[in-house]
Amino acid sequence: MSVHDEYIKEDSMSDLWNVWYSELHQGKSGLTFKVNRLIESTESEFQRIDIIETAEFGKALVLYGSLMVAEGDTGAYNEMISHVPLFSHPKPEEVLVIGGGDGGCITNILKHPEVKRATACEIDGKVIEVCKKHFPEMTKGYSDSRCRIKICDGKKFIEETDEKFDVIILDLSDPIGPAADLFQKSFHQDVHNRLNNDGIMVAQSESPLFNPNTIKKMYANLKEIFPIVKMYTCLMPIYPSSYWSFAFCSKKYDPVKDFNKARYDATDLSDCTYYNDEIHAGSFALPNYARKLIK
Repeated sequence: MSVHDEYIKEDSMSDLWNVWYSELHQGKSGLTFKVNRLIESTESEFQRIDIIETAEFGKALVLYGSLMVAEGDTGAYNEMISHVPLFSHPKPEEVLVIGGGDGGCITNILKHPEVKRATACEIDGKVIEVCKKHFPEMTKGYSDSRCRIKICDGKKFIEETDEKFDVIILDLSDPIGPAADLFQKSFHQDVHNRLNNDGIMVAQSESPLFNPNTIKKMYANLKEIFPIVKMYTCLMPIYPSSYWSFAFCSKKYDPVKDFNKARYDATDLSDCTYYNDEIHAGSFALPNYARKLIK
């Protein structure tokens, strides 16, 4: 992709500015966004990191060619992966996030005053560095005194730590490259072992439309580890199919029956653009084809 640093103004033949970003699923279908400019492109030890400015969704983070977050679509994913488990647990004091270097999950977690410490475990410190530079609102949680940053392999951290957590969130990229091992049953078992006796794990679990085989295998494995396993979903316009899922896995609490309405009412979520108490419950209602995948 070749881009220029200068904008072509709308009143000066802007249709000639013909640069596009596309993310395809198996080369058959996907999403395409018009690009205004390439803001930054760099490489870390693990991957290529691009910051592009799209015409529709503003500034966006692209990792190894996959769109992760965008200014115009940060709410749904980050709010749903964090608030659903935290409002399902009665006392989420110790929270661990594996992945999520863009900071959106950590920032939402730290809206909960009950959280005493939120540990961000990210393998690629360059992602955090770049996101702090370009997404200051999304990464402001990193400046919270309750946030602890660990730049390390999440799999290794889980295997070696003796710490216990109330909630562990797997905010991972697609199951390729450095994230592939974090979708395996052995890793999920290790996560289970690092949870307290009433702990909750949530993991992003791809698109029910585009990734049915991944979901079937993943949920079958999870059901052999956790007594409570449920799928919930959200609308994500910047992800292929725009329909995304999360695996809610718990040792004790049901995400709908045990939703803590009193804590929800007492928590300042005024800047949330997607999550609310009705969405919390409604997100667990699934279409038949999604139900079939995890049956």
